[in-house]
Amino acid sequence: MNRAVIISPLLLAACAMQPGGAVTRFAPEYRGVETRLLDGDLVQFTVEMTGARDNADVDAYAECAAAQYALIRGYGFARHLRTNVQEEGGVWSADAVYTISPSLPRGLRKLDAEVVVAHCAENGIPTV
Repeated sequence: MNRAVIISPLLLAACAMQPGGAVTRFAPEYRGVETRLLDGDLVQFTVEMTGARDNADVDAYAECAAAQYALIRGYGFARHLRTNVQEEGGVWSADAVYTISPSLPRGLRKLDAEVVVAHCAENGIPTV
């Protein structure tokens, strides 16, 4: 009895080897956070890491630092203003600026500091 077997292209893609036959896994090394209070509630965070997959990993590290900093200062929220990410020789860095506040700020990218810090802990991303 002949049976046709249909294999999803997505399943095949999931089994694909990396170039050179190497298997890669996400293994970040978080190299620290530098925090600088710019003015009142305006804070700059500089983070550095290796092993990032893309800008999003570095941005998440900066976000975790901002959320923890807000909690340390007695605030519950932060608002993202900007993040500049760069990579050089496998070392990723981000320069991010946030405002911190006791109440939910206006803006598109707002952070509930407690929720973000809990998410960071679950994902193994260090905070300040």
